[in-house]
Amino acid sequence: MLVEERTYTTHPGKWRDYLALYEAEGLAIQRRILGRMVGYYHTDIGELNQLVHLWAYEDLNERAERRARLMQDPGFRSYVARMLPLLQSQSSRILLPAPFFEPLWHGA
Repeated sequence: MLVEERTYTTHPGKWRDYLALYEAEGLAIQRRILGRMVGYYHTDIGELNQLVHLWAYEDLNERAERRARLMQDPGFRSYVARMLPLLQSQSSRILLPAPFFEPLWHGA
């Protein structure tokens, strides 16, 4: 099991617009295709205007397959076209669990 941490930095003050657009157009599609949302957050202290979302996958192969399906979805591509102008930057990290950690969603 692994978790992908995606961090999107919006243009100053645009994080609320991003969240409204995501909730209206992107959320349902991602939940349907990506499956295991671990969390979705915005920053309040430190570096501002950031959205951090976490997605769990069995392995990198599952991640690649689900992300490829996501990018083929016409509704998601339409959402991305409207979302990208809100972003200043984005990053992605793969997080591997410590050997003693048993995720709550394991086997889901």
